[in-house]
Amino acid sequence: MEKIQHNQISVNGINMHVAEIGQGPAILFLHGFPELWYTWRHQMLALSAKGFRAIAPDLRGYGDTDAPPSPSSYTALHIVGDLVALLDSLGLDKVFLVGHDWGAVMAWNFCLLRPDRIKALVNFSVAFNPRNPKRQPIESMRALFGEDYYICRFQEPGEAEAEFARAGTSRIIKKFLTIRNPGLLRVPKGVGFGGSADKPINLPPWFSQEDVDYYVSKFDRSGFTGGLNYYRALDLNWELMAPWTGAQIKVPVKFVVGDLDVTYNTPGVKDYIHNGGFHRDVPFLQEVVILEGVAHFCNEEKPEDVSAHIHDFIQKFL
Repeated sequence: MEKIQHNQISVNGINMHVAEIGQGPAILFLHGFPELWYTWRHQMLALSAKGFRAIAPDLRGYGDTDAPPSPSSYTALHIVGDLVALLDSLGLDKVFLVGHDWGAVMAWNFCLLRPDRIKALVNFSVAFNPRNPKRQPIESMRALFGEDYYICRFQEPGEAEAEFARAGTSRIIKKFLTIRNPGLLRVPKGVGFGGSADKPINLPPWFSQEDVDYYVSKFDRSGFTGGLNYYRALDLNWELMAPWTGAQIKVPVKFVVGDLDVTYNTPGVKDYIHNGGFHRDVPFLQEVVILEGVAHFCNEEKPEDVSAHIHDFIQKFL
């Protein structure tokens, strides 16, 4: 870990923290919520040892990267703009792209908006979600999953932050990153995101107290608003991405998801992945891998398997 270099780079009007290690073909790693560059530490070390240059930024709103206050600053156009500027500043024309959770969402958008910058994509947890021109995302989620659905509960500025503060950063990090219930994530207001304070959260063997402490040190400083703003920009992003309605992902893709992942078990997702919709929208989709007994944070839970899946795919395009 001490060999990983850390830099602040000015991109697209913000200062971005970037972790980097290795030399060779570049892999750009995009994290999700509530994660940081740190979520890719195992993969960065493994792939840099195999002759790759591993690059993992704290995305806009996270960690040591600037966090503009308004949700309107967190659309795909902003995030992809940050990443294109990052590649330009590093002198990189094309990279291999790897994403997880919100990082996967932004990786899909990166491939929609600037496929010329991507050699191949390995995406984890969140399948491509084509834009529905008839209804905005939050309206759809409320209708399908109810007001207690976690993304709906994230919409009101300050509300989730207050619940997170009451629970404490450490409990929130443990609660999210060790989640194994594949059912819909509904959080009634009376329960709150921290759950019952009387119920301890036992850490699994793959997630140490040292890991928790690192996340806590960063989120205690930055807060969670930047990360939550991605959810709050969903409807605005839907408006801005209208020109790409029906557009396909035209880069080589491998998709990996755990069978206990909440995203994989969301109603309609399995049918989309396995019954033709995914291949229709992502015509160069070459592999779909279902990890048995693995939940949402697969890069933490099964680091060696995840590193191997990335390496096995991208080496085809060297």
